[in-house]
Amino acid sequence: MTAEASDAMRTQRSVALPGVTRRNRLRLRTLILIRWIAVTGQTVTILVVYLGLGFDLPLPICLAVILTLALSNLYLSLRRASGSRLDDRTAALLLGFDVVQLALLLYVTGGLQNPFAILIIAPVMVSATILSRAATIGLTLLALVSISVLAVLRTTLPWSPGPLELPPVYVLGIWTALAVASVFISTYVWSVAEEARRMSDALAATHTLLARQQQLSALGGLAAAAAHELGSPLATIAVVAKELSREIPPGSPLAEDVELLLSQSARCRDILAGIARTPEKRSAEPFDRLPLSQLVDAAAEAHMGGPVEIDIIIEDDVVGEEPMLGRSPEILSGLGTLIQNAAQFAASTVTVTLRWDERDVVVGVQDDGPGFPPAVLAAIGEPFISTRASDSGHMGLGIFIAQTLLARLGAELFFANLEGGGAEVVIRWPRAILERENAPQGH
Repeated sequence: MTAEASDAMRTQRSVALPGVTRRNRLRLRTLILIRWIAVTGQTVTILVVYLGLGFDLPLPICLAVILTLALSNLYLSLRRASGSRLDDRTAALLLGFDVVQLALLLYVTGGLQNPFAILIIAPVMVSATILSRAATIGLTLLALVSISVLAVLRTTLPWSPGPLELPPVYVLGIWTALAVASVFISTYVWSVAEEARRMSDALAATHTLLARQQQLSALGGLAAAAAHELGSPLATIAVVAKELSREIPPGSPLAEDVELLLSQSARCRDILAGIARTPEKRSAEPFDRLPLSQLVDAAAEAHMGGPVEIDIIIEDDVVGEEPMLGRSPEILSGLGTLIQNAAQFAASTVTVTLRWDERDVVVGVQDDGPGFPPAVLAAIGEPFISTRASDSGHMGLGIFIAQTLLARLGAELFFANLEGGGAEVVIRWPRAILERENAPQGH
């Protein structure tokens, strides 16, 4: 992963939603609402079964167990702001309380013989969706312990004409079904939710990186405009200061002030000239158009001069004029990342080939390194996938960010290993889309 991508990842986590991290996503208001729904559902069910169906349930005990959940919800509502977010440990403890509360309610209403025993996995599902792996494993184990106890210890479920006693084998089947459901569904839900979280984080990092590039370009444009506007008055100041230096006698007390004015105006002139010479600042000109080969050269410039040679070659079978493009931050950053990735693993050479015709614009990046491991090729482009076998220290966001940035301009990326060794990335744009997206504003 590139340094820019790492910075973007850290920035996204710290500024996108203040106080929100991967482990405090659960808002207290949401959990309180879910628990009030549970209180209402449990109360209605108990009353319907007791009053409507005539089952002889221990009503006072049932209502007392439900009251504990209601009181805990009231306590949370009064002690903490409903808009606050719960850390992983607090949310897990509250959901664990819900598992125990429901287990007690099931204990006095028939245990696993109660058809509503399936609800004991509900808190586990909430944890799998939002909380960490450790919290989900802990709640899953608590649910397994609860259903194991309920399979052995329970009150008799009242039934008409007499008490209902299910065969032990059937109770074992219910326990097995609940245990398998708890483990399988929590694992599946957590895996899907974690993949969605990772994708969300990676996309946010990509958008942050692109916004940073655009802000830098805009800042460069302002700096170039300021240098241009300040050039004329600074030249006038320098001319007047030189005239004063000729007219003031050498021994005058003002001579040193005039010399200081001349030296500082010269220093300002050098600073403004340096700003004008900076390539990053020149790239911010809104009407700056350049051939595709020069744009690729600008993307590779930061990675040249190292131990790996970077060759940019225009193939012989090009058709038509070379595409003229603006200095797009998406192209500069996307191509730069792919070239950097190739240079990291190349033995000696990275070759960037350019080809175009009336329909397509194609850029290929080949290196003479070890290539992509076969098992990784199918996953390239996914976030947090390390693209090379020796890239274990990287988070794998670089390729994902490059693909996302280039795709904004209609590009398709293809990854493969070369027959003679090394890796190849081919980027193909429809020429009409590429030139339209990079057309200068106002034209």
